[in-house]
Amino acid sequence: MAKVPIAVAYGDGIGPEIMSACLRILDAAGADLEITEIEVGEKVYREGFSSGIRPDTWDILQHTHVLYKAPITTPQGGGYKSLNVTIRNSLGLYANVRPSASYYPVVDTNHPMMDLVIVRENEEDLYAGIEHRQTAEVYQALKLITRPGTEKIVRYAFEFTKRTGRKKVTCLTKDNILKLSDGLFHKVFDEIATEYPTIEAEHMIIDIGTAKLAAQPEIFDVIVAPNLYGDILSDVASQLTGSVGLGVSSNIGDRYAMFEAVHGSAPDIAGRGIANPSGLLLAAVPMLIHLGKADVAERIHNAWKRTLEEGIHTPDIYKADRSKVRVGTTEFAFEVQQRLGYKPEILEAVNYQGDIITQLSMPPTQVNVHKELVGIDVFLDWDEQGRDPSVLGKLLEDKVNSGEMKLVMITNRGLKVYPANEIKTFSTDHWRCRFQQKNNGVISHKQILDLLQKFDAAGLDFIKTENLYTFDGEPAFSLGQGQ
Repeated sequence: MAKVPIAVAYGDGIGPEIMSACLRILDAAGADLEITEIEVGEKVYREGFSSGIRPDTWDILQHTHVLYKAPITTPQGGGYKSLNVTIRNSLGLYANVRPSASYYPVVDTNHPMMDLVIVRENEEDLYAGIEHRQTAEVYQALKLITRPGTEKIVRYAFEFTKRTGRKKVTCLTKDNILKLSDGLFHKVFDEIATEYPTIEAEHMIIDIGTAKLAAQPEIFDVIVAPNLYGDILSDVASQLTGSVGLGVSSNIGDRYAMFEAVHGSAPDIAGRGIANPSGLLLAAVPMLIHLGKADVAERIHNAWKRTLEEGIHTPDIYKADRSKVRVGTTEFAFEVQQRLGYKPEILEAVNYQGDIITQLSMPPTQVNVHKELVGIDVFLDWDEQGRDPSVLGKLLEDKVNSGEMKLVMITNRGLKVYPANEIKTFSTDHWRCRFQQKNNGVISHKQILDLLQKFDAAGLDFIKTENLYTFDGEPAFSLGQGQ
């Protein structure tokens, strides 16, 4: 059979050492891969490529469709974009899959029954990286949640659960506060859950859900969450297993995939030959399953478990009362190779026959709605008159109110401060001024332009605007706190 092509990035810091060790194990296990090396990370950043990847490298990734990546170093200082985010977004790797299972009693943990998978949305949310400084005091980050993106990740989570024989999916959001963005994620979860009646579906608010994960991880099976929450949950779960260094990250899209360890490049121990290659080696397990080589994945994972339970440990997990031999990176890889074909005797052996990493090509739901423009939020940089909202409110009513377009409220940091709020609080130089017609009537873009001209004539610095819409008659904007 022809070799399967993959791209391999050796990375920075300990990356080259652990990647070399892992590739030796894969070769000995019969992975039969056609490897094309690519260079990403620190050296490429230093060459002036702010994303950490050269333009011609994309051609290699489009050919191989799979990237096996060691950790990289992002230089300190501004101007450098996250390589992982760039690759995920460019290749459409919308699903980040991170299993977290206990290896007790071989690896110490307080949660020996833990065995869960976190499915994290990988392209949207705050990780879109859209930020602005708007005033001397206020910075903004945009949180973007889309229906198509949410449908893809939620359906992936249910399909993954179904095809891997798991039983439950838990959705975590903060939709009690973020009623529109996180509210959409929860709503889509509930819709798609009805298509999988044999799978238990539940929703939790992210704060109590994270607390329960930290205290009782064994009650979870598969967790699905928006990008930022999923990132935090993944590290919490990895730490609970006993070592973040064993964490695995699979990044899956419709056509491409990337597999990597969760840990960083650890430059402080680079070149010393003591790094644990386990995280990167375990990342090869879902990669091999993805490539249709479940038998090889099974052989490697069982050999790795057997090596650990026989007490052959790298310094990061070595303990004198439990470990038998302290080994370095190369020696550990050799010991795993020697146990290929063996199964663990203490830990549970894995069986990946038929177990797959799901790739889906599902058309998003077509949403047909009636959209109407009913107002505008105008954001101001205003630092005058002691930041008195009553002064600003009177100024807007005297000089900016335009025909039927009237000032409805002013907020500062989201809190309504005009008309007067009974409790005084400190204000920044950043103000949201909401204008609507009486009875929330429909307005035109020309009315908005006329309104903004009045802002300009009054000498007011408007730094941003957000149009206010209704969809099928329902307001599609949040109220001010206290409104």
